[in-house]
Amino acid sequence: MATVPEWRWVTVAGLVMVAQTMVDLAPEGPWGASSFTRGLIGLCGLCCLYIGWFRFTFRQSGIIPSINRWRQPEKSWKLVFGFSLVCIMLVYGINNSDLKDTLPETSGMILLLIASLSMLNAIYVGLVVSGPLSKITEEE
Repeated sequence: MATVPEWRWVTVAGLVMVAQTMVDLAPEGPWGASSFTRGLIGLCGLCCLYIGWFRFTFRQSGIIPSINRWRQPEKSWKLVFGFSLVCIMLVYGINNSDLKDTLPETSGMILLLIASLSMLNAIYVGLVVSGPLSKITEEE
């Protein structure tokens, strides 16, 4: 039986790195801007969160959620698509509320990137599982 890769420490490290973007504790670094350092650490934290999610969801190491790794792609692609729509609604909500003044400037852009990538993945899986890319007939 294969061992499940550890995902907890990666997720905790990612949460800490993302949380530090809300406070100004990062050094200025060689570029002389602590906000750039905070953003860089936050992006590394997002990468750690993604790796933790991947390991938890697929029970294996890797970073590409290929269709053969999905347990029930016929149902799951709809959930991933719904998640991306929720992220887009969050971006809209952030940009049209007082939250945009309290959150880092790039939070909407990063959330929209996450939404776009997950939507692209969901659309591809949907097309392969139940769309025109699902079965190639002998006539083709």
